[in-house]
Amino acid sequence: MRAYIGGFLLTIVLFGCTPDKTKQTILKPNVIVVFIDDEGYGDVGCYGATGFQTPHIDEMAGNGMRFTNFYAAQPVCSASRAGLMTGCYPNRIGLTGALFPWHKIGLNSKEYTMAEMFHDQGYATACVGKWHLGWQEAFLPLQHGFDEFLGLPYSNDMWPHSNVTGEKKPNSRYPALRLIEGNETIDTIASIADQDKLTTLYTEKAVDFINRNADTPFFLYAAHTMAHIPLGVSDKFKGKSEQGLYGDVMMEVDWSVGEIMKALEKNNLTDNTIIIFTTDNGPWLNFGNHAGSAGGLREGKTTSWEGGQRVPFIIKWPNKVPEGIVCNKLACAVDLLPTFASITGGKLSENKIDGVDITPLFKGNFEKTPRETILYYYGKNNLNAVRKGNWKLVLPHSYGSYNTTPGNDGYGGKRINTVIEEPELYNMRRDPGEQFNVIKHYPGKVEELMKVAEKARAELGDLNIGIEKGSGNREMGRVNTLKTKSIK
Repeated sequence: MRAYIGGFLLTIVLFGCTPDKTKQTILKPNVIVVFIDDEGYGDVGCYGATGFQTPHIDEMAGNGMRFTNFYAAQPVCSASRAGLMTGCYPNRIGLTGALFPWHKIGLNSKEYTMAEMFHDQGYATACVGKWHLGWQEAFLPLQHGFDEFLGLPYSNDMWPHSNVTGEKKPNSRYPALRLIEGNETIDTIASIADQDKLTTLYTEKAVDFINRNADTPFFLYAAHTMAHIPLGVSDKFKGKSEQGLYGDVMMEVDWSVGEIMKALEKNNLTDNTIIIFTTDNGPWLNFGNHAGSAGGLREGKTTSWEGGQRVPFIIKWPNKVPEGIVCNKLACAVDLLPTFASITGGKLSENKIDGVDITPLFKGNFEKTPRETILYYYGKNNLNAVRKGNWKLVLPHSYGSYNTTPGNDGYGGKRINTVIEEPELYNMRRDPGEQFNVIKHYPGKVEELMKVAEKARAELGDLNIGIEKGSGNREMGRVNTLKTKSIK
């Protein structure tokens, strides 16, 4: 794979005139969002990680704020990213689950993205890393508000090769895994050695973007491919952690965050920059030693238990976010778009969104409660649970449990199809691991949370009870309704 600069990041930065007048006056803040793939709640040092160190991410938390009740929009790749980009629960906009190379759908051009919000304010915008919101040209980042894109169109295991050896499989349904710059394919990822280069590639591109836009407001979305399987890590970190390959990967991700912070310091941007670190969903636990940790939460990726959807979230914003603070308030990835719009003076979509402005939390005003509820949708359009305050009501549904022997060394273990036949109630303050169903003891709470569920079902549907759509669902983008070409 040719050595091309790549990286991953998102920043909000507030600028002013420098004393020597060498930089232009910048009226808007920059934003950097670092978005990791399949990293668990327990995979950062300040969240309890063991077997490896994440000093740069921990430094962000020490100099900023760490959230303990922050949720991905859904516990799976494409849906989670759709929620982040649009401020909507992904089922509202027709995107659920993970898109595959044979799908002919993607993010609808009628949805107003985070990148478009920044772009409309004159920001330079870049997406580096994994996109996964449609691979045809009409769905790629440049058509959704980004000036630059370098990365993969979808997950790195969607390739015609073994995830263990990297050898090409005969008669694979998957096409070649393309590395795309802008709208054009510039290379292919065709071996584990190519996977090993991705984190460094993305990081170099992220740093380059910061250096080139130091005098301009910019928005950088750095969406790392790792730690999705197959795991890849450069020689800089291979064999460095006690935990093994997964720990090596997380150490390189931490290094990437450090390189980004160095670039900000070099360009005198540190004091005027918001950096956010979070992840798309919980760990893919059936991959054993190649999977992360849910940090004591129940289950993992693709489930509506806490291990699937509650994720690390850290924000550093010098002189704005209090240092070394923990926020226990509810928040969700869909909240970032309206929050950034509030901070920068940007506009929001005329379409209804689900995100709320959590700026008061960023400023340490915990007397405010911007978000009162979380909806746990998964599958095609299944409402599996709802949370209000400290209480979570799990609704009847089926899921693939990880409570069995996992695979190892790149091989995935089987999961157990499990059915929740009756509602269950959990107190998230006392029991974040969801071990004790207390539904018999709090009938008033059950009634209160059922009202949240009924409202969601009316607006967004719930296939668990046969409601395919609600009054507020919109359509995803479709290739056959667009004048578009596929990327070759």
